[in-house]
Amino acid sequence: MVTRPRLFQFDGAVSREPVNPNNGFYMQDILSVSQFNRENLAYLFDVAEEMRELVRRVGACDLLKGYVMACVFYEPSTRTSSSFIAAMERLGGAVIPITQGVQFSSVAKGESLPDTIKTLEQYSDVIVLRHPEVGAAKIAADVAEVPVINAGDGIGEHPTQALLDLFTIQEELGRIDGLHIAMVGDLRFGRTVHSLTKLLTMYDVRLSFVSPEILRLPLDLMNEVRAKGIPVYETYDVADVIEDVDVLYVTRVQKERFTDLNAYEQVKNYYVITPELMKRAKERMIVMHPLPRVGEIDPAVDRDPRAAYFRQVANGLYIRMALLAAVLGKA
Repeated sequence: MVTRPRLFQFDGAVSREPVNPNNGFYMQDILSVSQFNRENLAYLFDVAEEMRELVRRVGACDLLKGYVMACVFYEPSTRTSSSFIAAMERLGGAVIPITQGVQFSSVAKGESLPDTIKTLEQYSDVIVLRHPEVGAAKIAADVAEVPVINAGDGIGEHPTQALLDLFTIQEELGRIDGLHIAMVGDLRFGRTVHSLTKLLTMYDVRLSFVSPEILRLPLDLMNEVRAKGIPVYETYDVADVIEDVDVLYVTRVQKERFTDLNAYEQVKNYYVITPELMKRAKERMIVMHPLPRVGEIDPAVDRDPRAAYFRQVANGLYIRMALLAAVLGKA
């Protein structure tokens, strides 16, 4: 056998050895909020606070230099896709972006999800996936040998959104236990509501669900909440809860989830949070929204210091930086 000279020397290269393989996230798929507990949530939030300071002080680092993330979005996204891309790049990693252009990939040729995932894992260390079908992230995780992070699967779950939502509540109000949280709007199809509700059942909270009849929280999830002993209140009117809530979590009515557009037209403007309504709210409370909004929060509310939804967006970057670092063993 002929011995060939080495073209490259790797001395001094960034090590791929995990610095913290026992953090509870290392090489784990992130598919559902049910895999979290209060201990690993506290750990992740501590790392997210460090990431915020890193971004504010120096902007970026080489923590994930040499790592590649495949960002695969079968549905439109602004915040989730861009924040994952920004998170990876601020940590020094690289990105394969298959986001708004899935139609230009081999998916348009009829390639199956498992084949797409098995292909992309040859090039990447972690895969972030959004898909319109419930359970798609689990299908991807079952065939992948690299971690898969669920960025939303149909009307199922959106675990990283729930993480940033819970982090926002803690950062804004200083606690989670003892709070009264009201979910408003599309509770039937809203995967952000489903995931956040499941996370909140780990805490000592009160929950109110405000929606029109056809958009009520799914019965199986409501039963799950009640089985945990969480006090629950349902109403059709935001005015019934506005004076008492600590968190008003507003969601849009999702036109894309309706098969009957007449039904959508009947409920699309069912709720609008206005400055007049906010006059009745507590001085210390917050309004949240996973965005995008389509009329359910009056833009005039943006000037209210209790409007936390754009701070919520910023927290998405820090949480996803923390999660990527933890999953790859570098947190």
